[in-house]
Amino acid sequence: MPRDFTMDKYRELCAAVMDRYSPVTVKDFLLGRKKYSKVAIMRHDVDRNPEKALEMAKLEAEMGISSTYYFRVKPKVFIPEIITEISKLGHEVGYHYEVVDKAKGDLQKAIEIFKKELNEFREIVEVKTVCMHGNPLTPWDNRDLWKEYDFEKFNIIGEAYLSIKHEDIRYFSDTGRCWSGEYSIKDTINSNSKKEEKLRIKTTDDVIRIIREGVFEQIYIVTHPNRWSTTYFEWLVELFSQNVKNLGKKVIRYGRALQN
Repeated sequence: MPRDFTMDKYRELCAAVMDRYSPVTVKDFLLGRKKYSKVAIMRHDVDRNPEKALEMAKLEAEMGISSTYYFRVKPKVFIPEIITEISKLGHEVGYHYEVVDKAKGDLQKAIEIFKKELNEFREIVEVKTVCMHGNPLTPWDNRDLWKEYDFEKFNIIGEAYLSIKHEDIRYFSDTGRCWSGEYSIKDTINSNSKKEEKLRIKTTDDVIRIIREGVFEQIYIVTHPNRWSTTYFEWLVELFSQNVKNLGKKVIRYGRALQN
């Protein structure tokens, strides 16, 4: 059986999107600049390995796709040269903030970190949208920052989770190296789609099938570039690493269920 979560498989996914949908960035979707009957929001969360993000960005640019890349501000991820190159390829670059985690729940401290890190981004590229990073190991939700503050005051037009009406859109995420959503703890979307319950999705081929069927008018595809391998060695390492993480997530979910 062909391996899943390879760059070749991602190319197949992009080809399916191009056949049925018009791919857009988060920014363009929120601004409504492009009006299409079928739209696919393409988003990438760069949690680690920015070099892999650049590889994916080049693949998309070659296929005529513009998407959004959200970078964390942490060593070995926030690499100005790579961020700039991805932007020059025609992609949107945004800020993958985790400031409530960094401030250990102190929102006043968190907003100061947000201002500082956002300015670091804007010294390199334009930033118009942001997206929270969901760390399953912390008790906080970074989106809680906006219960106290308003991101529009920072010349931000939208937050990738909060600013999209998800009842009208089908969300696909490769969280946990699996498209089923079973390993999503914080990065979840509430969807009211009546078609949702009829779908059983695990592999990228399942997602490709749904895309080709054109069941949904709007779709939202989220990937983490570090999960998509080029070599067999990369693929094995990521498979082993993600299986360990998924086991940890199951333990966390079970522990929280007992607390509730």
